[in-house]
Amino acid sequence: MNNKEQQILKFIKYTPSAFILVLSIIITLFFYFENKETFLKEKEDIKNNYILENKNLIKEEVNRVYDFILKLQNLTEIELKNSIKSRVYEAHTIANSIYNKYKNQKSKEEIFELIKTALEDIRYNDGRGYFFIIDNKAVSLLQPSIKGFENKNLFEYADKKGYKFMQTIVKTIEEKTERFDQYYWKNPSSSESSSKKISFYKYFEPLNIAIGSGEYVEDYEKEIKQKALDYINLIRFRENGYIFIINYDGIFLSHIRPEYIGKEAITNNDTVDIKNVINDSIQISRQGEGYYSYIQNKKPDTNLPTHKVSFLKGLNNWEWMIGTGFYEDDINEVIEQKKAQLDKNFAIYVKNIFILSIFLTLILLVISKYVSKFLENKFDEYKKELKKKQSILYQQSKMAAMGEMIGNIAHQWRQPLSTISTSSTGLIACKNLDVLEDSLLLDSLNKINNSAQYLSNTIDDFRNFFNPNKIKNEFSLKNSIKTTFELISAQFNAQNIHIIKNIEDIRVCSYENELIQALINILNNARDALKNKGNELDKRLIFIDILKKDKNAIIKIKDNAGGINDKNIKKIFEPYFTTKQKSEGTGIGLYMTQEIIVKHLGGEINVSNKSFIYIDNSYTGAEFEIKLPIL
Repeated sequence: MNNKEQQILKFIKYTPSAFILVLSIIITLFFYFENKETFLKEKEDIKNNYILENKNLIKEEVNRVYDFILKLQNLTEIELKNSIKSRVYEAHTIANSIYNKYKNQKSKEEIFELIKTALEDIRYNDGRGYFFIIDNKAVSLLQPSIKGFENKNLFEYADKKGYKFMQTIVKTIEEKTERFDQYYWKNPSSSESSSKKISFYKYFEPLNIAIGSGEYVEDYEKEIKQKALDYINLIRFRENGYIFIINYDGIFLSHIRPEYIGKEAITNNDTVDIKNVINDSIQISRQGEGYYSYIQNKKPDTNLPTHKVSFLKGLNNWEWMIGTGFYEDDINEVIEQKKAQLDKNFAIYVKNIFILSIFLTLILLVISKYVSKFLENKFDEYKKELKKKQSILYQQSKMAAMGEMIGNIAHQWRQPLSTISTSSTGLIACKNLDVLEDSLLLDSLNKINNSAQYLSNTIDDFRNFFNPNKIKNEFSLKNSIKTTFELISAQFNAQNIHIIKNIEDIRVCSYENELIQALINILNNARDALKNKGNELDKRLIFIDILKKDKNAIIKIKDNAGGINDKNIKKIFEPYFTTKQKSEGTGIGLYMTQEIIVKHLGGEINVSNKSFIYIDNSYTGAEFEIKLPIL
């Protein structure tokens, strides 16, 4: 068993187990570090995710309050209109009742005075609401809020935006209908010169007048705002969550600490750098919404300074800043608990993965032992089969070489046999004619003897080639090339093939006969390739170069037959691969050549296509390069 086979057996025996151990370690470490990275990332993400969760929570709470206030605002005008309309309908009912009672007893002027007296002192909505009466000429017949306007024609009167709402009242009388109206009028409870007012007019047909009433939007909004604040003051979520309201003047309208309400936020000194915090918060609210972080001096449940993150949203039509927040110390405890649980889970995971890894490794090692044994048996069977096939192939190669040799013997013996035959025939003829001279006899005998010697030497050359000697000898590569051509020169000469040699005299220690057989196989392939080119080539050339490089002898053999097809060049050393007809080749010559060079002689052989110039002509051909170790 050679070294390579021993290496293969060791590889089969130990590699599966080693592979399983290495693979097991790699997989275990991979899962360990992969999951460690995942756990570390989860730990890192806990804080970010929890902060994000709390941010979303406070944003939802603020938006919920914001949406609630928007609904209140949307209902404000509807409720206000319904309230005013119902009041005017009540006044209309009172006026109608008085008229029906006295229409047959008193004049219309007297009845009107009774109606005016009945409506003049009626107040509602905490005294803000009252009734007014306008006739079809826009004369104010009843105006409790501004007595100076009574009995005056207000047809051209306009509010601060230029709206002549008295003409709308006249139109209502003319059309004998009712309608809502909106204009600006002096509000007694406000410091403003005039305030937005919503009114309702209804035509009173018996006296051809309009009875109306109205309410100032700002007064009604105060009630709605208070309802909103009352609701907001009740909101609590989680442990310390609450909603705070600050108007754009910096006044607290709602807060968990009742003592803050109604005071300026700056005076409460609730945060570090309170002035900038309030200004920044109002600015964020005016622009829409956003998050803001700051240090709150007193946390509600601990009265200690705490970092707080708030979400702020502006209600610009009321100039309110709606906000809430969360304290970082509340979430830090939860975060640490979750991190501790993650560490515990990771420790359990690591323990489980190592136990599983050891268990699977043991199972796989047992399996690998049986697999290795199975592969060893298969390898032994393969070796026996391979030896049998190689023996057959080698014998086929020898038989093919013998056939070549017989052809070479026939070529080399033809001339000396012809000389012997001609000389002996000539002697017999001369003897029969009695003209045989001694000089002719001696000359003919010398020719016969020389030819016989040549035949004997030729037999020795071929006998040496087929000598099964397997002992390494020191020999000259130059002599090996000479011997090779002595064996095959006849057929090469017959094909008019020129051999160009460039040979250094290098000595090696190896199996000379096997090297000669390999060289013959290569040269015969070159001969056949040149022969197949027919008359395409003006010259049939084979180049042989032997040179020394480092500690190796390099033998290069190339021809000018055009090279090997690219799709075949990687296959030429495969057994039974051939491009020749079945009657011309078996496809084992170059396979055995590689076997001899690599396995028997310990060398290397490679083939490639080369382009070159020789005597000013360009050629392409296959080049075989053999590398043999020098002594």
